[in-house]
Amino acid sequence: MTPGLLLTVAIIYFGILYVISWYTSRNADNSDFFIGGRQSNWLLVAIGMIGTSLSGVTFISIPGVVGMTPELMKEITGEATVKSNIYFSYMQMVFGYLLGYFVIATVLMPIYYKHNLTSIYTYLEQKMGFFSYKTGAAYFMLSRIIGCSFRIFLVVLVLQRIILEPFGVPFWLTVAITMALVFLNSHKGGIKTIVVTDTVQTVAMLVAVILTVYFIGDAMGKSVGDLVGTITRSEYSQMFFFEGGWSDPNNFFKQFISGALIAIVMTGLDQDMMQKNLSCKNIGEAQKNMFTFSVILVFANLLFLAMGALLYIYGNEIGLDYSTRSDLLYPTIALQHLPTAAGVVFFIGLIAAAYSSADSALTALTTSFCIDFLDFEKKEENEETTNRTRKMVHLGVTGIVFGTVLLFNAINDDAVINNLFKIAGYTYGPLLGLFIFAIGTNTRAVRDQWVPVVCLVAPILAWYINEYASQPPIEFTFGFLIVALNGLLTLIGLLAISYPKKLK
Repeated sequence: MTPGLLLTVAIIYFGILYVISWYTSRNADNSDFFIGGRQSNWLLVAIGMIGTSLSGVTFISIPGVVGMTPELMKEITGEATVKSNIYFSYMQMVFGYLLGYFVIATVLMPIYYKHNLTSIYTYLEQKMGFFSYKTGAAYFMLSRIIGCSFRIFLVVLVLQRIILEPFGVPFWLTVAITMALVFLNSHKGGIKTIVVTDTVQTVAMLVAVILTVYFIGDAMGKSVGDLVGTITRSEYSQMFFFEGGWSDPNNFFKQFISGALIAIVMTGLDQDMMQKNLSCKNIGEAQKNMFTFSVILVFANLLFLAMGALLYIYGNEIGLDYSTRSDLLYPTIALQHLPTAAGVVFFIGLIAAAYSSADSALTALTTSFCIDFLDFEKKEENEETTNRTRKMVHLGVTGIVFGTVLLFNAINDDAVINNLFKIAGYTYGPLLGLFIFAIGTNTRAVRDQWVPVVCLVAPILAWYINEYASQPPIEFTFGFLIVALNGLLTLIGLLAISYPKKLK
């Protein structure tokens, strides 16, 4: 593997994406950018959503967590909360996703289609008021900017070290090139383009994993059938954990419930994910898309975990030391211990996973700002004016993400950056509370001007409760259940500032 070879692969890959972008964005207007003219093929949307769900970080980290032990987890994170090896326990959360996606398809999506929404947060204005609406949209934008920047930062580090650094290219220029490519592929066609490009990138990512499994099998002298047997006979294949208790992050019920909540808030209440669903022709096709996506995602995650088990098994055979950074296991083996072709497919899979989530995030951020803060749907301006404004917003959002990535690099502290990413996760709790109140409390109205205060206090309280509970003698960590606590505190606060509606 040489930097020149990888650079050539990257140029060809992005060239293909640009051709697709140019073709799909011809004569695109604002409706095409925001919701694809509501003409998106539901199957393409379902496949493309896999790539958005599985970022470049996930592409590397899911295989790495398979072999994590309590000792290794404590060494990396400084916490001793995991009481058993990770193995395939992640699938417990994935099965929880299925419940969450069912709720999205049968409860949330019919509401969004009934109200003909472009931005899902406009529903909060209809049900609760101006400040509730702006608070929900602002929390989404904050979370998505930090999350998108974090994922791009980690992937750019890989690109910088294995491709551009040997050519003397500085980090800021690598980030600039990355953001320019994302901008060029999404600024004109928006969702109309992304539905197609994300499908291509999802297929590229999954093919990369399948080929990696093949290359590992070839290196070990095993057929596909032999590999399946090797995985099932290994300790890594343990999937269900019922004995650890609620204090163990691997506990089945804890992970299953967490998975359901994560799916609801990070897909059903997230403009980035729901924007593709709203681009389908009607609610029936959108629901077919959601159910198909759910099934594909289960098998995709199982494939990632199977590859992770094989990476550890193969790594043990060749005496590889992965005791400090499990997320480096996949790139290390693919780039240094397998044939050149394996390194190429790993690289394509990595950039496919990274960029499918990045271009989607920029489009969703642009949509939210244009609809939720510039009131595109309320202003009577001509198409040319709004089109020009939307492109400027898209450029501005790209610049903000560019600056945030540079900030992460300037901080140069893994603990601080990881904490910033965790803070972004706290923003989904208020969104959960807001939508539960909006959907479920038809007999009460909220004092709208106090909603931002409630949504600010709830995450802080949730953080303090989590910190207190994690200390002796309780020693309980909420993990992903922090979303439920955060949402509950938000809902309690909203009920406290609400009053009975006057009967008409």
